[in-house]
Amino acid sequence: MNMKSGKTAVVTGASSGIGRASAEALARAGFTVFGTSRRKAGNEPDGVTMLACDVTDGEAVAALVSTVLSRTGRIDLLVNNAGVGLLGGAEESSVAQVQALFDVNLFGVIRMTNAVLPSMRRRGEGRIINIGSILGLVPAPYSAHYSAVKHALEGYSESLDHEVRAFNIRVSVIEPAFVRTVFDQNGIEPDSLLKEYDRARAGLKALLSEVMPTADRPEVVAKVVVKAATDARPRRRYTAGKAARQVSLLRRFAPAEMFDKSLRKQFRLPV
Repeated sequence: MNMKSGKTAVVTGASSGIGRASAEALARAGFTVFGTSRRKAGNEPDGVTMLACDVTDGEAVAALVSTVLSRTGRIDLLVNNAGVGLLGGAEESSVAQVQALFDVNLFGVIRMTNAVLPSMRRRGEGRIINIGSILGLVPAPYSAHYSAVKHALEGYSESLDHEVRAFNIRVSVIEPAFVRTVFDQNGIEPDSLLKEYDRARAGLKALLSEVMPTADRPEVVAKVVVKAATDARPRRRYTAGKAARQVSLLRRFAPAEMFDKSLRKQFRLPV
């Protein structure tokens, strides 16, 4: 365990996966770390104090921030990681279901951010790291709503970074690709399944089962979180993992038609 830096971090969705790995990595880097989950976790991450908080509940978010400030007097870093997945045809989800997805993955970020910004502004420093996705840069078939929320997170984060830089606060987005977590198993099933998409859905699940065993471990993303938290000049965007870097470069430099064909081939769709 490294010497404590005196800085306090809050990591949402820290009971497993990227959130847990990031919370533990920040603790090793010297942060006093508070992790959150909807229900208090029994198996707590090493060196992390876990607190219950549902990011869709404004009162719960306010209570969490108040508790951390009362214990440490400061919040130097917020890592917005809590989120859920949704895979399926775009028309297979009701508007209500998509609103629920946005409530966790985007409005949860906004609630947490609004709650910590006043104390960061008063102290004249702070960092906010939002766990996005390469799907916030590159949309993919059967992830229309998840891609939409991650695109929204990208726009929100970059705009916010410009606004709060005057207070010595910086905002960054981490963009991983496939990561070996239980995230996909815990994702939301479309609430209006259509038989017309049965074959495509089965193909996507087969593709994921092939990709996941060799996907990046959560610790790969956690390492990037620590870098974004400690860089002297933090960037607005960080890709995490080899696959994410490759896709980002292809998106920037490959001709649009070539990229389109490559994407469809990867997802085993007719080109």
